[in-house]
Amino acid sequence: MMNIQMRKGWACCLISVALLSCTASDGVKPEAVKSKNVIMIIGDGMGPQQVGLLLSYARQAPHSVLADRTTALDRMMERGRLGISLTYTADTLVTDSAASATQLATGKFAGAEMLGLDKDGNPQENIIEKARRLGKATGLVSDTRITHATPAAFAAHQTHRSQENSIPEDLLATGADVMLSGGLSYWLPEQANDKNSALHQQLAQMTGNSIEIKSSRKDAKNLLTAAQQQGYALAFNKVQLQQATGKTLGLFADSGMANGIVETQNRKDAGHVQPTLKEMSMQALEILSRNEQGFFLMIESGQIDWAAHRNDTGLLLHEMLRFNDTLNAVLDWAENRQDTLIIVTADHETGGFGFSYSGVDIPKPHSLPGAAFAGGALFQPNFNFGDPSVLDKIYAQQLSYHDIFSQFDRLPKDRQTPLKLTELVNRYTEFKITEAQAVKILATEANPLYRAGHTSLGEKTVPKMEVNGEFFVYQKENRENLLAQAVAASQQVVWATGTHTSTPVFVFVTGREQVTQPFAKILHHTRLGQLAIDALH
Repeated sequence: MMNIQMRKGWACCLISVALLSCTASDGVKPEAVKSKNVIMIIGDGMGPQQVGLLLSYARQAPHSVLADRTTALDRMMERGRLGISLTYTADTLVTDSAASATQLATGKFAGAEMLGLDKDGNPQENIIEKARRLGKATGLVSDTRITHATPAAFAAHQTHRSQENSIPEDLLATGADVMLSGGLSYWLPEQANDKNSALHQQLAQMTGNSIEIKSSRKDAKNLLTAAQQQGYALAFNKVQLQQATGKTLGLFADSGMANGIVETQNRKDAGHVQPTLKEMSMQALEILSRNEQGFFLMIESGQIDWAAHRNDTGLLLHEMLRFNDTLNAVLDWAENRQDTLIIVTADHETGGFGFSYSGVDIPKPHSLPGAAFAGGALFQPNFNFGDPSVLDKIYAQQLSYHDIFSQFDRLPKDRQTPLKLTELVNRYTEFKITEAQAVKILATEANPLYRAGHTSLGEKTVPKMEVNGEFFVYQKENRENLLAQAVAASQQVVWATGTHTSTPVFVFVTGREQVTQPFAKILHHTRLGQLAIDALH
């Protein structure tokens, strides 16, 4: 009898040990859900639709530049997990980048257009600040400008994203080890605008004449000097960046950096002056990984959003390819590492983009070799569902819509005609417009949304938006949205808006299984941000 009882006792012990072991492997133990390094890559405006454009191009374009037909996101899925995340703020349906990035950086609900504050306006510790408390290195990389909404949300505490003259001081106060982006004009004193001043000449020499020297400030603060006093080495071009080994502030454009089409063209020239997003990211990893305690790095592919605001499909594709190129390089760096969590997500979707079928250019009936058509029946779809060859034409765009209109606006007034716009569009894109379409693109009206002094709605005369004008609020750019409408049928593309949507966004994660498991759910960005914060140790 005693032997039976002893055997039962041992069985119970073994079961208990097994259960404890399972519990530990499920990630309950705190030490099991940590990572030495956390890399968060944000595709600004990169909803499922934008991801779909990249995947469609990779899989279907007859002459895709992705030779193996796979993307970096395919690599993420091979070894990681997928979740989705809702992006709304504390009291709105739709978010802006500042509030959304704040929620990712702090794990707390924010109000619209706030930076680093909770919904009530209280400053909150962000993931950069926590990482520094833990002795880790930290970095911010963006192809927009370092004072723009997304990178600023990971460092600044401001009531509104527009306070870009105050944000550099917040960035310096946060003390991130590496900050690489554009936005030099917000760091220079007002006096730098005097081209005859010694300061202007000194700055031109410092930058190697690689950046236009101008200031967006209204004071005498030279924040480059302040950065140097805090131990930052300064970099203004690719060569200077490659020489950086420690604490580095890299500012590579007066405002936003080169767009994806320009970067694609620049990459063909090994001597290009401005570093690419991939090159900035790799140098940041090189510097940050020297810290034995680990690091946190945020990389923003920010101009996906800018392309989508303007409904510029060709530019959007190049921005997605820039994102893909950068992510592939990060995955190469992290190959076979067990100490690094990589999170890829978006702050929101922009534009309501999508390919769609139409009633224009319906294919003619034709025969097919299959047995069902052997009796002479013809294959005759009711609509034009889109030929994949359109993807090659989208990629072939040589100038962004913004740059096309910049060229147009630099012409003498008497040459700013519908015919000239037609010539420019037809020269730089594969989707031709007529002079009659150009007339509509250039048509104007009294601003129906006019608000005196408003940064976006303050123009009394604006391009005439015949449909959904209320959702195209960046009115100075609306000619670009009108151009998108003119070529929509030939591109097989529709755009719903010039602003953001509430579409949930993807969350791709790779790392140790115990770390990535909690991300494979329906999340909100506050929870996603908290998971990233909790992953640090």
